[in-house]
Amino acid sequence: MSFAAGASTPAQFEAAAYRKITWRLMPFLLICYILAYLDRVNVGFAKLQMQDDLGMTEAVYGLGAGIFFIGYFLFEVPANMVLQRVGARRWIGPIMMVWGVLSAATMFVTGTTSFYILRFLLGIVESGFFPGVILYLTFWFTDKYRSKMVAAFMMGIPLSGALAGPISGWILARMTGVGGLRAWQWLFLMEGLPSILAGLLTLYFLTDKPEQAHWLSDTEKRIVLDGLHQDELKKKQSGPGHHSLADAFRSADVWILSFIYFGYVMGNYALGFWLPQVIKETLTANPLYIGWLSVIPWGMAAISMVIAGHHSDVTGERRWHLTIAGFVGVVSFALSSIHGIPGAAGLAALTLAAMGTECALALFWALPTGILSGAAAAAGIAWINSIGNLSGYVSPYMIGAIRDSTHSMTLALLALSACQLTACGLTLYVTRQRNPKKL
Repeated sequence: MSFAAGASTPAQFEAAAYRKITWRLMPFLLICYILAYLDRVNVGFAKLQMQDDLGMTEAVYGLGAGIFFIGYFLFEVPANMVLQRVGARRWIGPIMMVWGVLSAATMFVTGTTSFYILRFLLGIVESGFFPGVILYLTFWFTDKYRSKMVAAFMMGIPLSGALAGPISGWILARMTGVGGLRAWQWLFLMEGLPSILAGLLTLYFLTDKPEQAHWLSDTEKRIVLDGLHQDELKKKQSGPGHHSLADAFRSADVWILSFIYFGYVMGNYALGFWLPQVIKETLTANPLYIGWLSVIPWGMAAISMVIAGHHSDVTGERRWHLTIAGFVGVVSFALSSIHGIPGAAGLAALTLAAMGTECALALFWALPTGILSGAAAAAGIAWINSIGNLSGYVSPYMIGAIRDSTHSMTLALLALSACQLTACGLTLYVTRQRNPKKL
């Protein structure tokens, strides 16, 4: 076997091959996820002006923000099955272009009905992206590397928050009246167009599977394919055999993992949809400052995700990494709910909540991808993500309803803490009979 430049052993050659794959795929996928998440949650910044312009209550805004996930839920499993059949390049590229158009079109909403319709349609279109990429990573990376790659991909969540904050704040502060449009209308337009461009690039850039990669040598392809084959054999030998489409829905593990993910995602979308409002009420009403302050929790979450994902891969331990990260979110949401807590202390607590929650979300995906294979992987990943992301509907609506009733975030934050505590308990339950060095 001939080794790559700088590699003198099989292990070094394997590492070099995966570095090449990582640098080829992950930066582009990360950018795509940043754009996807931005188009999903930028309504949180638009709310600062749009709510008054359109006369929305907190509950109406929360329902509109969350109805995205009803469409997402209904179409996620079939979308992932289509990706497995047609390939990532021909599936992800077109849906990115369509969701960019729908996101930009939100600038034309005139009331509750049009707001609900566009958010619902955006959820339908975007439903094929995230679970599709998680499945796509299983076509390239073995279990040895997958947690770190998923963490790198999911950095798109905090990075989109960190980047969107200053950009959205600047748009809201500077663009009102330009071209006869309100600033929130410019926000949707300017943040939707990049997704259309990225979708076009996807058609030319992504490679569906290692055997099709002209940028890998034959030996590198063989190393990667052999590793993936060995992973599949281990799953079949060590697990109960969740390999067919029906197995995904019969598996108790899949259902429990769905509820675990639901609990962690509750906190994630609470931060995504409501953090700008919390900063406005506790620290500053200046949209430019709100944007910059929102960088703090999302930036710290991005850093912590990389560290946690890398450490989990190095040690091979999943169970306690995930549970401890989730418990940090539990405690931090509870602390941030304390009535009368100063704005700076509240932001610090929410920063810790973001770090714990985003680490848990990234670490979580090592569990289902380590258990499921074959058709069950495509359907199971999509189903877990579908059920979990229903919390994207529940979370903003619940918080809006609580705020309308109590004019406070206290009960909402305690509810988020309870949801994540339940997820932590279920994590310990579903991993109790498995080798902790693998999970």
